[in-house]
Amino acid sequence: MVADNLGMDIDSLDGPLGHRVYSVLRNGILDLTFPPGMVLRKAALCEQLGVSRSPVAEALGKLSSEGLVDIIPQSATRVSQLSLGELREESFLREAVEVAAVAKVAIERTDEQLTRLSRNMRLQALLAEDHDYQGFFEADVDFHALIMEFTGYPKVAAAAGQLSLQLRRARMLLLPKEGRSDETLQEHQAILDAIRHQDPVTARKAMSAHLGQLITRLAPLEQQHPTYFRST
Repeated sequence: MVADNLGMDIDSLDGPLGHRVYSVLRNGILDLTFPPGMVLRKAALCEQLGVSRSPVAEALGKLSSEGLVDIIPQSATRVSQLSLGELREESFLREAVEVAAVAKVAIERTDEQLTRLSRNMRLQALLAEDHDYQGFFEADVDFHALIMEFTGYPKVAAAAGQLSLQLRRARMLLLPKEGRSDETLQEHQAILDAIRHQDPVTARKAMSAHLGQLITRLAPLEQQHPTYFRST
């Protein structure tokens, strides 16, 4: 089954057709519109998107290189299933990079950067109050992306994003949990306060505490959503 709004989404994007198809499919995989293990049929995608097979095949090839789809020759293309081992590895790498990043930002941050982070925090609070879990998740992702951007190292920021693709999908499954948004707000506020006071030691500790508990929360998902995970 293909989401009904894909055709509309692709028309709203800029750039070459192949890249637009790739962006729409990638977003659908990351937000679980296309859940792990789902078969992606080229003919159905072409019809829904209103495009030929060539840009769809190009997009699926890129997604395969990112580990988001598995292309089985002469058989099918499936959204890749999750692996708890891979999630642990991505979590380890993410924490290592972001702890170093937040310390650098705490030392070097500008007033304008602090303002952008503070605005994001206010947005998170509003979304949490409205119980808009999807919107809150996106603001959460933006908060971390801003910190990576403020390091001034675009390659590091891009690499960090690529390293967390599987984690991002798994974290979507945690959205409905009551009270988690309030906990995240408190953890983000501790990070922001350390950045505000230009305290790299406290910033590192706050970020490590925030990210270090993620795998503990993700581990039960393998039992709760067995079809989303590869057999071990």
